Amino acid sequence: MRLREAVAGEEYIIQQIETDDDELNAFLFSLGCYSGEKITVISHLQGGCIVSIKDGRYTIDRQLADAIIV
Repeated sequence: MRLREAVAGEEYIIQQIETDDDELNAFLFSLGCYSGEKITVISHLQGGCIVSIKDGRYTIDRQLADAIIV
């Protein structure tokens, strides 16, 4: 399932990142968002969602949420 479809408040494990954009991959990796890492959707927004990765909270847009498979 894509992160955009995840239930708020549930913890998931990232299965893979589906993108051909190396810059996007590097950005997600810098946030700690990579396969095997835990991620929690805190809330959904109209244009994306707020997530918790490791000790940080981030707002990600729909394009990023669609690239993350949990």
